[in-house]
Amino acid sequence: MTLTLATQVALIAAGVIFLWALVLGVWKFAQIMRSPDGAAHIYVDIAHRAALMYSFATAMLGVFVQFSAWSTAVNLVALVVVVFFFVTAIASYCLHGALRDTENQLHPKSPMMTASMVALIVGEIGGTAVILLGFIVEQAGG
Repeated sequence: MTLTLATQVALIAAGVIFLWALVLGVWKFAQIMRSPDGAAHIYVDIAHRAALMYSFATAMLGVFVQFSAWSTAVNLVALVVVVFFFVTAIASYCLHGALRDTENQLHPKSPMMTASMVALIVGEIGGTAVILLGFIVEQAGG
């Protein structure tokens, strides 16, 4: 069976995110080894764990788009939206870990942060719902 374009994109993205997670693990280890309390900055730790989880979530989405009732275009758009928000979340955690500028990126509150979080929620949940529904429709017999 040939993989659809959406599945290929999902699996490549999952692999790249997983590789990123492994590199983040090295960064986390280096910080742990240099730290007097034996801990990495909280956002380095969060970035590492988030990248690991998002890599497997992206691979799971790859399975759903492979066996979906929707067109390649619909699956690809939904997938790209979800992966975009996964990647930007990891990148923001990396930025805060590198800058060591906060231990809570959501405080102090700001309209920009609220808008970003609403977009992330809509993008991740909406895109995943579209992909999952296409899988369910196909598995239910089209």
